[in-house]
Amino acid sequence: MNEITHRSERKAQAYQAQAGGLVKRALWESLRKFDPRVQIRNPVMFIVWLGMWLTFLLAFDPDLFGRAAGGAMYNATVAAILFFTVWFANFAEALAEGRGRAQADALRHTKTDVLARRIKADGTLESVPAEGLRKGDRVRVDRGDIIPTDGEILEGIASVDESAITGESAPVLKEPGTDMFSTVTGGTKILSDWLVFKVSADPGQTFLDRMIHLVEGARRQKTPNEIALTVLLAVLSLIFLIVVATLKPLAAFLHIDLGVATLVALLVALMPTTIGALLSAIGIAGIDRATRFNVLAMSGRAVEAAGDVQTLMLDKTGTITMGNRQATEFIGLPGFEELAVAQAAMAASWFDTTPEGRSIVSLAMTRGARREPSWDQAQGLEFSAETRMSGTNLADGTRARKGAVAAVARFIQENFKAPVPAELKEAAETVARKGATPLAVTLDGTIVGVIALSDVLKPGMRERFDYMRTLGIRTIMVTGDNPITARVIAGQAGVDDFIAEAKPEDKIRVIRSEQAKGRLVAMTGDGTNDAPALAQADVGLAMHSGTVPAKEAANMIDLDSDPTKLIDVVAIGKQLLITRGALTTFSIANDVAKYFAMLPAMFMRSLPGLGALNIMHLATPQTAVLSALIFNALIIPILIPLALRGVRFRPTGADALLARNVLIYGVGGLIVPFVGIKVIDMALSLFWH
Repeated sequence: MNEITHRSERKAQAYQAQAGGLVKRALWESLRKFDPRVQIRNPVMFIVWLGMWLTFLLAFDPDLFGRAAGGAMYNATVAAILFFTVWFANFAEALAEGRGRAQADALRHTKTDVLARRIKADGTLESVPAEGLRKGDRVRVDRGDIIPTDGEILEGIASVDESAITGESAPVLKEPGTDMFSTVTGGTKILSDWLVFKVSADPGQTFLDRMIHLVEGARRQKTPNEIALTVLLAVLSLIFLIVVATLKPLAAFLHIDLGVATLVALLVALMPTTIGALLSAIGIAGIDRATRFNVLAMSGRAVEAAGDVQTLMLDKTGTITMGNRQATEFIGLPGFEELAVAQAAMAASWFDTTPEGRSIVSLAMTRGARREPSWDQAQGLEFSAETRMSGTNLADGTRARKGAVAAVARFIQENFKAPVPAELKEAAETVARKGATPLAVTLDGTIVGVIALSDVLKPGMRERFDYMRTLGIRTIMVTGDNPITARVIAGQAGVDDFIAEAKPEDKIRVIRSEQAKGRLVAMTGDGTNDAPALAQADVGLAMHSGTVPAKEAANMIDLDSDPTKLIDVVAIGKQLLITRGALTTFSIANDVAKYFAMLPAMFMRSLPGLGALNIMHLATPQTAVLSALIFNALIIPILIPLALRGVRFRPTGADALLARNVLIYGVGGLIVPFVGIKVIDMALSLFWH
């Protein structure tokens, strides 16, 4: 997974600074979770909880279920160990939830009590509390005001500080009529000028309210995979319960004194308690990692689905490329050198304030073009959809124009009755074959050459798509460009496929086609026209700067509005799945080791043949049971940091990942308990008789 941004690193440092407070709160919350209504949600730990109370009663009355083996002290020790086992499991979940609550508390600080200036029907302003605003109300905000709630901009243009939401210190320019920057969020602040916006959410349903609701761990619901694993663990626990229950009559037949507390300890040690204790924390921590990466997941299902994504759809502009085309080349027609084309292009672009226009001026100056003093008295003409050109009327009457090749050709024919050079078509096709957009340049009716406007790939995009390929993920670029340009950009970026001249319905068609093949699809979007596709995709990542329909259709929102972050979200999802799989493997391997620790020690005195299986040479049956039980409890807090941080994710194939999982967490899960139980047994044998 790519390196987290500096802002995310600062967030991680802030979390470390408040770690002490989180631990204290989690310790208190973990005690409250002993409530049976909470425990019953986790079948594995509920059985441990029942065993704790059962052995606690046996500590007071060892003969509660007949003549007991082990005595009150032994039963009390088992009860205490089971108490800590449940407590550690509660603590893991409470700590994961506490990190979400800490983020929610920080967000609540941005919800200040502010008065909003609501515009009445007659145009006058009235002051009302922010909570009094309703969807559809019109509100005016001026410099220095806190924006009281979410809305869509109707009038004005202003610089807005969104750092309270995104963590990004750079202000954002907001204005109506644009998909990307025509919405405002409650809790942000106006830095300059003014805005009039229409309220888009009722109280309690704003974006900030949704963020607070979603980052609070206690309100997160289990994902389908987590539910399936919980059911599997419950079934395994039930099987072990039946097996252990049959040992009581078997022990009586063999004249073995096997107490109820020992049977409870055996059941708890053999059940998959490790993963049962950490399962909830792993899921909550996965969503927390996404949130710390400034991605708001609407549900745990979205993060989990990201880990299973097999097809990635990305827009070209702003995602794969920089978003603004840059001038990269001047091509002169016969009789015109590159410098002449550069000078004419600079004249035609002098008043063009668009990024493309500025890039033409910049490139022209590097090619030797110079500003003419007479341009101060010139008049600029803005680009229009009708003319498909822009340019400059110079003081001496000369007209410089640049624009689409067909538009410029028509301009000189209609206004100058001049022929179109035959070489223009060839020059334009040369530029198009390179994946660039050709713009013709004319000076007073003479076409002097062509400007190549190229999409500039974002740094490292090819490496990122190669990385996706190693994960078995197919990448599809979506663009409105013509097929020739799209093919060139797709080749440069290294995507697996592309869709040229794409319309909104084309995106939905491709998503459905991929889903029909059994693949999970992820895509990014920011505009209203992206909303249907975002809703159709299994993982839809909307930009925070995008429109309200886009954000409502998606199941993830990127607060940084970085379309390439979808690639990192996939890695976060895979890390969640890998962490769950690794700790499940470790838990099952643990059970095998505890089997060899407990069963031979419990029966070898009556069945000497089992002594060969006592490979750890544990001191006594009682110390063997207690050692396994203590290790079973202690391994939970030891693994909490790994559950919250996540297993390190590397882009490898499924076979390599399985081999690594078995080698590290399978073999490790076998070896560690043998060592741990033996050490604990040696310590117990010093004073337990």
